[in-house]
Amino acid sequence: MLETILSPKDIKKLTLPELIALAEETRALIIETVTRQGGHIASSLGAVELIIAIHYVLDVPIDKLIFDVGHQAYAHKILTGRAAGFHDLRAEGGVSGFPKMAESEYDCFTGGHASNAISAALGMVRARKMRGEKHAVVALVGDGAMTGGMCYEALNDAGQYAEPMLVILNDNEMSISKNVGALSAYFTGLRKNAVYTGTKRAVKRGLNFIPLVGPFIVRGVDFIKRVIRNALLRDQFFEKLGFDYYGPIDGHDIRRLIRTLKKVKDSERPVLLHVATQKGRGYQDAEAHPDQYHGLAPNPLDPREQNVRRTAGNGELIAGWLLEMADRNPSIAVMTAAMPLGTGMTAFARRHPRRFFDVGIAEEHMVTMAAGMAAAGMRPYIAVYSSFLQRGYDQLIHDVCIANLPVTILVDRGGLVGADGSTHQGVYDLSYLRQMPGMVVASPRDANDLKRMLRLSAHIEGPMAIRYPRDSEDLGERFRSEEPLKVGQWEELAVGRDAVILAVGQMVPVALQAAVELAAHRVECGVIDARFVKPLDEALLKDAAGRYPLIVTLEENALAGGFGSAALECLSAWGAAPNVLTLGVPDRFIEHATIERQRECCGLNAAQVAQAVLGRLSAEQERKSD
Repeated sequence: MLETILSPKDIKKLTLPELIALAEETRALIIETVTRQGGHIASSLGAVELIIAIHYVLDVPIDKLIFDVGHQAYAHKILTGRAAGFHDLRAEGGVSGFPKMAESEYDCFTGGHASNAISAALGMVRARKMRGEKHAVVALVGDGAMTGGMCYEALNDAGQYAEPMLVILNDNEMSISKNVGALSAYFTGLRKNAVYTGTKRAVKRGLNFIPLVGPFIVRGVDFIKRVIRNALLRDQFFEKLGFDYYGPIDGHDIRRLIRTLKKVKDSERPVLLHVATQKGRGYQDAEAHPDQYHGLAPNPLDPREQNVRRTAGNGELIAGWLLEMADRNPSIAVMTAAMPLGTGMTAFARRHPRRFFDVGIAEEHMVTMAAGMAAAGMRPYIAVYSSFLQRGYDQLIHDVCIANLPVTILVDRGGLVGADGSTHQGVYDLSYLRQMPGMVVASPRDANDLKRMLRLSAHIEGPMAIRYPRDSEDLGERFRSEEPLKVGQWEELAVGRDAVILAVGQMVPVALQAAVELAAHRVECGVIDARFVKPLDEALLKDAAGRYPLIVTLEENALAGGFGSAALECLSAWGAAPNVLTLGVPDRFIEHATIERQRECCGLNAAQVAQAVLGRLSAEQERKSD
């Protein structure tokens, strides 16, 4: 059937049994593709019927459909002309894993992070009014995103002006891990209020027995149900924000979804439609373990074996070391923003539940809460993805750094991230973190170095950021050390004569390999592990500038404002004028592909680094000969 669905217009021609069959076929394509290609499977499986119903009722792209995050958007992509290319999901040149305006006219807003859809939808509502247009604007928001404060800023703003818009709350009781917080409990109460549900059913049965008019009343008088609901759910949270609340309704009942959407889409007031769905629907393992099946890595093996066969990542390693430290130090606490599984901190949460805090999708709150905890004498550790930490920029400066509080940020997924693409690249952290006075910024070359940095963090009386990728390459016994690190201390790993590469973090193995390749061209290249981006090892930098005719900086971070900029600033302040080549992520967004391919696109693999050094040395030799 999918071969006949070239656009949402084709969905409108289908009967109810055909829509149900289409849902099953769409779900099967998602399972087949994601278990091979990787991607976000559980959320998208849960939203299939809901998305079919939305496209049946709306006239997208004239009507605007905005996805929050985009984890749940795979069915949308399949049903909007991208089914044939869906087998290349998240592969280079293939379908993006998130809504992307440049990819399709049906993706009316690009989104990869949570809690922004209502704000974007409200912007489109106001643009619609100014342009004199009449189309519908719909924001599809997960209940996990509703733990983020931006949603409530948008709801508060939208409610005060009462412009028509529809917010669909897709409630599966999960973000990536189980939802947390009072709002999650509130939504659960709405879903499971047995008194309301039972009373509504009893009234509906009673009305059906009234001769002639009973069934008509059941079908046509929605306010009766609303009166019952409002009497039993007295706080009326969304109504008090200015929204008419409908639900909760079964998000897998296509008939009821269509009927309800038709009823609310043309409302002249803001509406919140609460839809209850099952994360992982139709895939037994994902239904049983929706947190583990939130996202899958590309793997030709049975996806149930992925978590078993994958070696421990840096997050799991850090959690183990933090456990040892916390066992000895009762002031250590750990927090994360809806990512205990992704950051590897579930083991810490089990061992020290009173010292572990999952704040939901609320990075700004998390950073300031850590500051308050540190001001009260604790030593908080924040475990967060690099791209998500961006949302806490102001709080890091204002609440952590100005007071010089001992908050340690564990910056996971630093550098290029592969298939998640431009919305998740962790290539800006070195640039913005090193701007902050008092912040120590470190990046380990391998897991052993990461352990040493974590130990160092316990003795720093101020903020520190430790930036690392998901997994690290073990550089072996030759580069392993248990000697305590000192703040700002670099390490010369190889001595040369013609050039030296100052490499940061995961670029150290690349630099070592590049030095080997340069040796084949009779170029003796040194390698320095510049593990501290702030403060710099000024003594070793000055020494290297005096010994080497060419200094190369190498980082998996944006060149603008990154480590290379820091080195150039330092050299300039001394009045030194060495030959410096800066290598890093260029000034453009890096799209989805494998990490190896992304590095190649940025000129950051060992062969390319070696060629860049040879090219600069050759150009310098020609300049001198002229």
